[in-house]
Amino acid sequence: MLTYMKSVLVYGDSLSWGIVPGTRARLPFEKRWPGVMENALQGRIRVIEDCLNGRRTVWEDPFKAGRNGLVGLGARMEIYSPLSLAIVMLGSNDFQFSTPFNTPWTSSQGVAAIVNEMRRAPIEPGMSPPPILVVAPPTLRKAEGQAMPKFEGAELRAVGLAAALKQVAADLGCTFFDANSVARTSVVDGVHLDEEQHALLGTALAVCCLQVGGGV
Repeated sequence: MLTYMKSVLVYGDSLSWGIVPGTRARLPFEKRWPGVMENALQGRIRVIEDCLNGRRTVWEDPFKAGRNGLVGLGARMEIYSPLSLAIVMLGSNDFQFSTPFNTPWTSSQGVAAIVNEMRRAPIEPGMSPPPILVVAPPTLRKAEGQAMPKFEGAELRAVGLAAALKQVAADLGCTFFDANSVARTSVVDGVHLDEEQHALLGTALAVCCLQVGGGV
């Protein structure tokens, strides 16, 4: 009997893309958390990374096109299907300069829209929408360096995001994981993850994959 490696989608932003804090460099796959997660599961899953710097949940970036995470998501789900699990870690960029009135509630509703779009995607007959794991990103610190103009004051406006995402996950029947339980944003820029934090988060989410993805 043939067995197939299961696919897990990571839908995220620069915290999952693996930007090195304080730079425009990128961690290699095995050092960023999706790669750590894949390697921890020792060939049981294939991680599909769909992670874009600056991606918001449902808002556009006035200077960079394509940052609205809702646009084109249905087609992406068609491309990647069948999936055993979809992991959504978004929200930090919802508190950038161009959306100054966003709150944890509005950002969580953006994640709800992402989840609903994933479930509505027109995938092929016989393929089921995957279970979805909502991950609350690590809490923003006071932005430093290159991140400061974009994220000035975001650390205050985003207080309570994890709790709001936890409620949305419960309302929609998704599994929830708070990245704050294992990782912290870097003191270098206040937004992204150091290599050590990627390792901690990837290891923890490997355990979640086993629990949520049908024992992937």
